Amino acid sequence: MALAVISRFIIDLRVGPRTLEVAKELVGSVALCCPDGIFPLLLMDEHLPYPKAILEVFGLVKHRRRQKAGRGRLCKPVLKPPPGLLAGVVRKVRDGRGNLLEVTTHALFGRLRDIKSRIRKLRIGRQINTSHLERLNGTLRSQQTRLARRTRNVSRLASMLQWALLLWRDIYNWVRPHGSLDGRCPAMALGLTGHVWSILEYVRYPTHVSDFQRQDWAEQRKMTLESALDVYLRKKRLPT
Repeated sequence: MALAVISRFIIDLRVGPRTLEVAKELVGSVALCCPDGIFPLLLMDEHLPYPKAILEVFGLVKHRRRQKAGRGRLCKPVLKPPPGLLAGVVRKVRDGRGNLLEVTTHALFGRLRDIKSRIRKLRIGRQINTSHLERLNGTLRSQQTRLARRTRNVSRLASMLQWALLLWRDIYNWVRPHGSLDGRCPAMALGLTGHVWSILEYVRYPTHVSDFQRQDWAEQRKMTLESALDVYLRKKRLPT
């Protein structure tokens, strides 16, 4: 799940195995919401595919330095984080039974001092944390019986669970007032609407999108998920 912490707006919610492809889809949704040239502050848990997924979405192509000064071929290009990208990781240490022993934090991209300064400036804490997302997970489990610990309301298909969670995401963003937002919904805090929607208004809202617009969105997402290194190494077609 990707959450805009200040507005509590849920950007994207994915159901699937914790693989690189799912992580790229999640990070790609965050990248599509960011203006050109502006990078978000990313706070996450210690999920192994996240560093590579972030580099493939936001990374720039850089060449390693030659071992010896002089002429010669350049070293193989690699992906490096762009200047201004800040990412912090929360690491939870557990014992063999799963009991939490300690919580440590470190900077994944950028300097730790800059990440802490950005967090204090945004007023979302003083240290690297994922407390807002953990609180949202608790709200999700309390309102979706499909995700309860012991329940008979299971989803036999992953697609059905995905559609149910997407419906809950829209209701959370547009219909449900949030206590920390002074009775506003996350969409109001983000400036997308001027009032809290009702369920009837949400159901009746027209969402007719042309095929051309859907194709344009699909191309934008494809370009976002394509790594800069793949674009650089792509074979150029010779004129015929």
